Amino acid sequence: MPHTSVLRLDQFLRRSESGDGALSPGTLAALDRAEAFPAEACRVLDDFNLAAHYVDARHGGLLGDHVELVQLLRTVARRDLTVAVAHGKTFLGTAPVQVAGSERQAAVLAAEVCAGGVASWALTERHHGSDLLAGELTARRTEGGWRLDGEKWLINNATRGRFLCVLARTGERGGPRGFSLFLVDKDRLAPGSHRLLPKVRTHGIRGADISGIAFDGALVPDEALVGPEGTGVETVLKTLQLTRTVCTALSLGALDHGLRIAAEYALGRRLYGRRLGDLPRVRRILGEACAGLIVTEAVTTVAARAIHTLTPEMGVVASVTKALVPTLAQETLDRLGELLGVRGFLSDGTYLDGAFAKLDRDHRIVAVFDGSTAVNRSLLIDHFPALARSWRRGTADRDAVTATMPGSPPPPFEPDRLRLLSTRGCSLVQLMPEALDRLRAGVREGQLPSEAARMADELTGLAEAVHGGMEYQERTGRDVPQSAFDLAAQYELCFAAATLVHLWLDSARTPYDGLWLRAGLTLVLNRLGIATDETRAAAFDQLADRLLATTDGAPPSLPAPYAQEGVQ
Repeated sequence: MPHTSVLRLDQFLRRSESGDGALSPGTLAALDRAEAFPAEACRVLDDFNLAAHYVDARHGGLLGDHVELVQLLRTVARRDLTVAVAHGKTFLGTAPVQVAGSERQAAVLAAEVCAGGVASWALTERHHGSDLLAGELTARRTEGGWRLDGEKWLINNATRGRFLCVLARTGERGGPRGFSLFLVDKDRLAPGSHRLLPKVRTHGIRGADISGIAFDGALVPDEALVGPEGTGVETVLKTLQLTRTVCTALSLGALDHGLRIAAEYALGRRLYGRRLGDLPRVRRILGEACAGLIVTEAVTTVAARAIHTLTPEMGVVASVTKALVPTLAQETLDRLGELLGVRGFLSDGTYLDGAFAKLDRDHRIVAVFDGSTAVNRSLLIDHFPALARSWRRGTADRDAVTATMPGSPPPPFEPDRLRLLSTRGCSLVQLMPEALDRLRAGVREGQLPSEAARMADELTGLAEAVHGGMEYQERTGRDVPQSAFDLAAQYELCFAAATLVHLWLDSARTPYDGLWLRAGLTLVLNRLGIATDETRAAAFDQLADRLLATTDGAPPSLPAPYAQEGVQ
């Protein structure tokens, strides 16, 4: 069933959206212009106790379903991405401790976070970026603890956060087993042993606390070590499987917001004596944008459920999700920007307080968070042999795929089941041939139009070709050809198609017209090189009609229980 917490948060935030409220468009626009931290908006989220949802229920928090967390952050992000980034960072700061920390460590941090403590994740350094194995910040053993020296830079909430989960070099030679994680409480550091680095001005999320911290002989106790010594990089890579999935909530929220703005404009603007929304070209753009939202929503929903059910396969699932969702969302926002024209660039209190220009700027950073699109596709390329092999064998965890479908509470998340590589491939895609056969049966039974069977045939051939390409892809450890990245992008679309089909099969027990399935598959197939004719494009136009017919501009979404809260 849909999460009541998401509906409660939406209703709670509406109190702060009017007048000079902390989440009103005018207030948020003014903060953006001043590049000021949205402190009041974050206090509103604290009043709701949102931070408790960042902490696993095993340790005293409210996080028992990562889909719920995604939808909560999406609810914030559709109002303002800067606020969602600033507040949601605490989830990233606590996640490594929930994955690898001791029970006591995780429980103590959970209590602090639930009481309002802000946490951050300090991974990157000024001269090394995403190359974590080049990190120079050191942690050396001392009597009763560790001494930290060095700096971390471009860290969200480094200044405002009390707790930092810091990746430090503990082996002189570094390497995969030469780094460890430490949970640092800034309030317990000796005076003069650390200093905060200035906030860095950014193109988007201007008000976020993107700064840094430098340690100079900072002493932390033995209990600050997260997991065994030398396991820092492994813990980071496993934790990223969670954070990469959850941060796609930012893209869903951005699309929600962008579509509402575009729908309002299309309904209120007249051109050539007609309402803008009545022009076929405009309706097509809006419908394709709705389809983009449906695809990203399907992928994110299934991926968030997979954290609980397909945990050993998250090395594939998270990389695919993080590469596909922000990319497709940004391309969709670009199309909406074209529709808005100059109004998509205006700010300073002109059109809707410059809301679209702001969300567009803010969203562009999401693709970089927790590993860029190229980084995630590179991780997927590492899985090519296992994916091709498992596809040929037809192996899959059917029970886990069934449990991945929403509609009932997921099993508890078990971090010990996370793996750096998924040796069994991706069950969701490997079961796609069977799922497509069931879809064809749905056509024969009259549940879907005949066009859906042709889509199934096309997807079967394309998926076979992608896995064939993986099988014969040549690469070395240091040189990965562009063709491999192209294959990775195609595999992402196969994954998207698989999520759509699995969700439709799961929802077929209730009466539903399958419009979202046809529109989503049409979009996916077009991106895989299949031209969209007017027969298939009619699904886009129907979505546009639904969008323009709503009273609040809420975009058409997946059917309950897959939908965002409050949108059917």
